[in-house]
Amino acid sequence: MTMPFPELWQSFLVAFLAYFAAIGPIDVAAIFATITAGAGPKARRAMALKGVAIAACILVAFLAFGPALLKHLGISLAALRTAGGILLFLIALDMVFARHSGGSSASDEERAEAVGKDDVSVFPLATPLIAGPGAIGLTVLLIAEREGEPVRIAAVVTALVAILLLTYLLLLGATRIQKLLGVTGLNVVTRVVGVLLAALAVQFVFDGLAGSGLWAAGAEKGAALLDSVPSNPT
Repeated sequence: MTMPFPELWQSFLVAFLAYFAAIGPIDVAAIFATITAGAGPKARRAMALKGVAIAACILVAFLAFGPALLKHLGISLAALRTAGGILLFLIALDMVFARHSGGSSASDEERAEAVGKDDVSVFPLATPLIAGPGAIGLTVLLIAEREGEPVRIAAVVTALVAILLLTYLLLLGATRIQKLLGVTGLNVVTRVVGVLLAALAVQFVFDGLAGSGLWAAGAEKGAALLDSVPSNPT
């Protein structure tokens, strides 16, 4: 079954924007430039390639087995949408206020541990910088929402590949990007994307609550309560 191009493009764009916010390729590149300041260009390229490849393996694993894991644990799609929306909203708040937490970036303690390491490709680059809790949760959510729709799943996979490729390219030019944008420029980009992610996260929560039936049940109880109240005789 084919899907109209506008809907396919919208599905790709939503996934791309969500991944861009959850992973934060520009922030990842800036952190990578800091923690690999003493490494040579060849070593940086090798660590960037290895880190993105490992992160891709982690995310693809959750992409492939995430929905089955949800079924095994008895977690409904509505619950996942609500929880995922809350998690993404917390990440969005950190982005808007230019704070760093463990949701979409490495914590201060993790970055301090990474400084001076000979190889940062696995930790903290692959995880938690690229394949962190936000990106993993988003992957499971996006795939679970589109289960049984191969065309829309392909759009999500394409968005993930595009983000990972963009992240790799930014890692290769991490030092130049850090000098070009500076702290203020990085924060401006992060805040703009954070606002968009906050709106998307709220929509996920609304969809989850609507899918859970809580609103419908509440409306029915409210209507029944109103019906049970006797009207005042005139």
